[in-house]
Amino acid sequence: MTSIWPWLSLAGLGAFHGANPAMGWLFAVALGLHGQSARVVWLSLVPIAAGHAASITLVLAAVVVFGTVMDLRSLQLAAAVFILALAGYYGLCGHRHRVIVGMRTGMTGLALWSFLMATSHGAGLMLVPAVLSLCLADQSAVAGMTSSLSVSLAAVAVHTAAMLAVISAIALVIYAWLGLAVLRSTWINFDRLWTLALGATGLILLAS
Repeated sequence: MTSIWPWLSLAGLGAFHGANPAMGWLFAVALGLHGQSARVVWLSLVPIAAGHAASITLVLAAVVVFGTVMDLRSLQLAAAVFILALAGYYGLCGHRHRVIVGMRTGMTGLALWSFLMATSHGAGLMLVPAVLSLCLADQSAVAGMTSSLSVSLAAVAVHTAAMLAVISAIALVIYAWLGLAVLRSTWINFDRLWTLALGATGLILLAS
């Protein structure tokens, strides 16, 4: 049963990332409304998911690499410090991003935008506690990290699938029925939630 929880947390984080408009559904809906086509909305979801997956894959690959030369506790502490520093930065300075693509961007530009947004937000860092627990369960640190590539790729797949499912559902509802006008009266401060989630992730690594 304990091995199920990391996978559930990966899926839950995917759903959380998918619900965050900064991760892409708002852009997909805006592109669809701009092009007056639902097909544009669905096509936009593919590069958004691909860019997000590429970002978290690089983070987890770095964890695997460092895990082969560092003991588990040192790796956890290093990751925790980095994550808490990022959370502290966002807590003090907020989430400010320069727009790098517009409504006429292609699929490549949208994938690049998604990659940069996920990377700058620290999306992959939030997966580190779950992936470490999966990779190192009942194994020595070095052996576990050396053989953890398949586990990391599976984690990326589970996380991205959950994210894509949530993004698709939200984009469909907003585009087809509600429209962007609903956001004027209903809005959740995901930037604050994201900062709190990063801080919680760092504290989990420190305490584990």
